[in-house]
Amino acid sequence: MTAEPITGHSSRWPVPPQDGYTVDDLFTLPDLPPHTELLDGSLIFVSPQRIFHSRMIDLLTYGLRSGAPRELKVVREMTVALDRRNAPEPDVSVVRAAAVTGRELTRFDAADVLLAVEVVSPDSEARDRDTKPQKYAAAGIPNFWLVEMAGSDRHPVVRVYELDPVNKAYALTGIHHDRLKTGVPFPVDLDISPEELDAL
Repeated sequence: MTAEPITGHSSRWPVPPQDGYTVDDLFTLPDLPPHTELLDGSLIFVSPQRIFHSRMIDLLTYGLRSGAPRELKVVREMTVALDRRNAPEPDVSVVRAAAVTGRELTRFDAADVLLAVEVVSPDSEARDRDTKPQKYAAAGIPNFWLVEMAGSDRHPVVRVYELDPVNKAYALTGIHHDRLKTGVPFPVDLDISPEELDAL
């Protein structure tokens, strides 16, 4: 694979293959920015994040870890290989503990993921609301949460979805504003109020 310099810039960008990149490319291309994702064979670079994004990931990660059973692990910002041409990086995932095979692990297979969580950012809104949920559902991930700020007070909201195995699509099972309480992928009861978020 070759790269041609962009006139007037010192950066060199990889030239994509005719059929797009694969998951293997994602892990072998040199010098990719951190948190690069692969969707439909295209590399997706992450923009700088807002403090809401970082704090919400922390709040959910710590909260889920405190209640997770021993057979499950909660990880943040780890690649999930859905198929040959798709490897997104959910903000938070709940995975089978048996899939955590060592400290050098760089990705999980979709079959080992029980929950994928996306915290919406302005630059990723369409991907987080449309593209990623469809791909997570098609890969059989049983639970998906979409987290964003809503209303004039920019209040945290978590929308909880469960996979309908018949049509391979997510169905909304709850919208949570101050307290996130659900029974899947395990019993969860978290304070997600603005006060709790701002206390981090």
